[in-house]
Amino acid sequence: MPTDIVIQIDGRPFEAELFDTPAATEILRVLPIDAAPEEWGDEFYFAVPVALPPDETATTLVDPGDIGYWPPGRALAIFFGPTPLSTDDRPVPAGAVNLVGRLTCDPASLRGARGARQIRVARR
Repeated sequence: MPTDIVIQIDGRPFEAELFDTPAATEILRVLPIDAAPEEWGDEFYFAVPVALPPDETATTLVDPGDIGYWPPGRALAIFFGPTPLSTDDRPVPAGAVNLVGRLTCDPASLRGARGARQIRVARR
C-alpha cells in the first residue's frame, strides 16, 4: 500500500504518496526531511540522508508528478514539468531515478512554488 505524505514548500502543502518499494521504505524511515531545494527546470531536488543503489524501478522515463530517488546525488527529485533535457512536455531526469512516489495533487501547481527556500517531506 502506498503511504500518504505531504510535501511542504515554503509552508505550502502538496499531497503525495510514497510507493511500497524498498527505496521508498528507506526514505519513509528518515522522515521528516527538511532541506533547501534546488531547481532544474520544472524539477525540485534535494539531498536526503539515505544511500541507495539503482533498483528495479530505475528509469529515465518519468512523468510530471513522479517522485524519484537519484542514486548518484543521494537526492529526491520531484518532477512537475519539462527539465533542461526535455524535448517535449515530459520531464527527463539527469540520470536514472528509482521511482519512489507520486504527487496526488496537480503537478503543475508546483510551478507556483518556484524560488522556494524550504521544503519539508513528512508523513501525512
